[in-house]
Parts: sequence; structure tokens; C-alpha cells
Amino acid sequence: MSIDREGPIPPYRQIADQLRARIADGTIPVGRRIPSLVELEQEFEVARDTLRKAVKVLKDEGLVETVTGMGVFVTQQPPK
Repeated sequence: MSIDREGPIPPYRQIADQLRARIADGTIPVGRRIPSLVELEQEFEVARDTLRKAVKVLKDEGLVETVTGMGVFVTQQPPK
């Protein structure tokens, strides 16, 4: 997936939107780990700080949670 670096929506928001869509469509099901920051960095070609902000958006929405030493896991699907 790619992001629009010139558009009005910040890159971290675009990444959060794409991850949210993957959770919603079951590509990343409840109970599964989302890709690591390293994997996301390779996929989106952005700084890790940008990725941390994207993951924080999902955490703030209650969709994911961090399990220390294991990664970030999906806790629920977004409302439809």
C-alpha cells in the first residue's frame, strides 16, 4: 500500500486508516498481531515515529493493545 505524501491527510492518519481497514475486513483478525514497526517501515517507507503515531490512533480507538515483549495485537473490530 502507498500513502499520498502531498495530500491533506497526514501520513500517520493514512496508515492508521489502512490498518483499520485491514482489521475491519479480517485481513488482520481479532487476536492477531499487527505488523511490527520494522515491517510497516518497509511497507510504507516512513519514519518509525510516523508509524508510532498511527498505532497510537488505533490504540486510542481501542482497536489494538500492546503486549509487552510480544507486539501490538488487535482487540476488536472497528464499528460498522
